[in-house]
Amino acid sequence: MPESSPPTVVRPAVVDDLPLLEEFIDRFVKANRLLPRTPGELSDLVPFGFVACQQEQVVGFAALEIYSSKLAEVRSLAVSPAVQGTGVGKRLVQECVQLAQRRNVLEVMAITSSEGFFQSCGFDFTLPGEKKALFIQTREEP
Repeated sequence: MPESSPPTVVRPAVVDDLPLLEEFIDRFVKANRLLPRTPGELSDLVPFGFVACQQEQVVGFAALEIYSSKLAEVRSLAVSPAVQGTGVGKRLVQECVQLAQRRNVLEVMAITSSEGFFQSCGFDFTLPGEKKALFIQTREEP
């Protein structure tokens, strides 16, 4: 019988998580999967963030950035390759959406290159009334 992986606990992030989160997120930044976050930016996300852990090891993180009572964004979603495809990412996104619901935020968006994943979490390209987000790049990428 194959060994089962340790249980994954998803919980609210706390300030004491910051050193581990900085190290965890840095791996995704170096792989060009996430935008860099300063320690201050990450600290601002922690009160609205969720951590996935296996045996005290961080295996996932996501945060909800609330812009207004109308709009919030799932930010810095990262899941260790070893647990991708096991539902950890979905659980983190669900926690963010539930936080938005508790805060009475009307809409949650995600800017991503993994649209299939977010669609599997219930996100779509348009909202009722055919709302769409449009973007313009204001500087060249490095």
